[in-house]
Amino acid sequence: MTLRTLEKTKGDLNIGISQQNREGVVKILNTLLADEYILYTKTRNYHWNVIGSHFNDRHKFFQEQYEKLDELIDEIAERTRTLGGMSIATLTEFVKESRLKESPGEYPGDLKMISKLLSDHEQIIRCLRSDLEICDTKYHDIGTNDFLTGLMEIHEKMAWMLRAHL
Repeated sequence: MTLRTLEKTKGDLNIGISQQNREGVVKILNTLLADEYILYTKTRNYHWNVIGSHFNDRHKFFQEQYEKLDELIDEIAERTRTLGGMSIATLTEFVKESRLKESPGEYPGDLKMISKLLSDHEQIIRCLRSDLEICDTKYHDIGTNDFLTGLMEIHEKMAWMLRAHL
């Protein structure tokens, strides 16, 4: 990835994190942003395309999930900007940088949709555990470490809710 460089500002940020460390954290945040956007898109797809006897419940459930993901996406982009970084913001970048994979042309049944979303949330949780450790020990950014911990807890709850439907 060609990392979007840190924003050119009048004077460097003086927040106790070196520019090099902030660049490393921005890369982590942009990868996470891509993951979240892919998951958001999958969830929105399932909201639009769910069918079956539980249509109404699943349709509403998927909407609740994608709305929460939309909030997380905005928070991650804002955290990136807070650190002086530039947030990736195109579909091409999201697909390229995401650790999640898309499933074009697949329209599974509602339980398979839930299972696939659960798997993606669990993958994000595992990645977050690694990312927050790196932010702390390698980049010495306790603020982003705390931020990522909060995101992980939200994904854990979302995964629990998905699991409850299976």
